[in-house]
Amino acid sequence: MDGEKRGKKPSAMATIGDFDPLNSTVPATKIEITVSCRNLLDMDTFSKSDPEVIDNTLNPDFVRKFVLDFFFEEKQNLRFDVYNVDTRSSNLSKHDFLGQMFCTLGEIIGSAGSRLERTLSGIPGKKCGTIIFSAEELSNCRDIATMQLCANKLDKKDFFGKSDPFLVFYRSNEDGTFTICHKTEVIKNNLNPVWQPFTIPVRALCNGDYDRTVKVDVYDWDRDGSHDFIGEFTTSYRELSRGQSQFNVYEVKYKNNPCALCVLGVVRLSPGNPSQPTSLHYMSPYQMNAYAMALKAVGEIIQDYDSDKLFPAYGFGAKLPPDGKISHAFPLNSNTENPNCVGIDGVLEAYFQSLRTVQLYGPTNFAPVINQVARCAAEVTDGSQYFVLLMITDGVISDMAQTKESVVNAASLPMSIIIVGVGPAEFDAMEELDGDEVRVSSRGRFAERDIVQFVPFRDYIDRSGNQVLSMARLAKDVLAEIPDQLLSFHEKSRD
Repeated sequence: MDGEKRGKKPSAMATIGDFDPLNSTVPATKIEITVSCRNLLDMDTFSKSDPEVIDNTLNPDFVRKFVLDFFFEEKQNLRFDVYNVDTRSSNLSKHDFLGQMFCTLGEIIGSAGSRLERTLSGIPGKKCGTIIFSAEELSNCRDIATMQLCANKLDKKDFFGKSDPFLVFYRSNEDGTFTICHKTEVIKNNLNPVWQPFTIPVRALCNGDYDRTVKVDVYDWDRDGSHDFIGEFTTSYRELSRGQSQFNVYEVKYKNNPCALCVLGVVRLSPGNPSQPTSLHYMSPYQMNAYAMALKAVGEIIQDYDSDKLFPAYGFGAKLPPDGKISHAFPLNSNTENPNCVGIDGVLEAYFQSLRTVQLYGPTNFAPVINQVARCAAEVTDGSQYFVLLMITDGVISDMAQTKESVVNAASLPMSIIIVGVGPAEFDAMEELDGDEVRVSSRGRFAERDIVQFVPFRDYIDRSGNQVLSMARLAKDVLAEIPDQLLSFHEKSRD
């Protein structure tokens, strides 16, 4: 069921796919999405295109926000269509289509600084420009602010008359950029304007942080959209709120305007000939095997939170060429200097290639590859990265004591472990590692946090053949605990 977000003058539209209102749960967070476009197609003969309610501009910064429920463990598909508004009709076919873009909510949030820039497409042979998204988690602040502003002796920008001033409010971001949050009306032909009072949620102005910088730009409105910059000043909501009992006076400056998640995919290469249909690694020309389906289902969601999309991927349980040495932590791409694969498709490609070059061999040892990732996690001490180790295996753990020791040690590091068990084996040992009921311990030491999530793949096989839904359910279940595990690490770090 698709849910569409539309404004009164449709121009930017978000569609969320695969939402089931009967089975939905209470969202963990609400995310506010801000949309901008650059270099849109010029569809008007005598003026610029008119996206949303922004007249005559090819580079709009939309004030209207999209507020979406965010589920970390689900793939939330979004579609944005951009139109040039020509009439008052609510029928989109009456307006000029300027382009569209598809992405996931996770891609926006997982981008550097939660800012994603993509190319618009949909008109053959045309460069449609770009669309830019900024995401921010909304606070629980419910305060409402009402304010009124006036100005005195603004700069005269129009040759044949006075300026037509209006104000644009922005809230600051951690990376030094600003996000638009409000525009006032235009006061025509007046250097001493008094704008109408307006009411705005404090959450929109500063997201509940009263000391967050708020920037106000003053512009002279021009019909063609090329508004003249008059000046700017900065303040904060705390400072603005003092105006309840007294005026705040600001000098408008007359001058021109001149956080990573590392994901590691690990595949257990179990014995058996992958060219035979009896092997769990069987490379069928008609469908992916269980290993590949699990990698793709989980990886396609979690890769959105990795900024560079480079995933170190390892195999464990094989004899390696040329001398047949047994390894329990070898790079799937055979490059010991750089085990990174480009995207989940790159991980899958390396996995299939490794099946052609190595000899699958037991036993099933978990500790070496957990320690491999733990060494990487131990090098990050500033909290800027969090590692997720995805292990896919069909075997009973052969080094249980060492594995428990590794998990206990890793629990103090910025990492989580996801284990997907494939095949008919008994996975009782895996359940022990998944410390939901009893925290994992080794030699009298208990893990500081629960960092392991285990699921058997066979529980997600759809007998009706609908693998898309079953794999979405698999990904949702194995990723559901990651946000709390991430928070628990940062809470422990502050103690």
